[in-house]
Amino acid sequence: MARLRCNDYGFECEFVSEGEVEKVLDEFGKHTEEEHGIDYSREALMQFILRQQN
Repeated sequence: MARLRCNDYGFECEFVSEGEVEKVLDEFGKHTEEEHGIDYSREALMQFILRQQN
């Protein structure tokens, strides 16, 4: 189970994606690109998830 929240990464945004890792990578990546104009790579998003687990 993974979870990424926009406000954890400096955005004044309440978007949260949680669930299986692949789903979170897809949803959060799509959201940040469309809503915030930032195209995070899947590798960068995976690093966000891994850092939360430590």
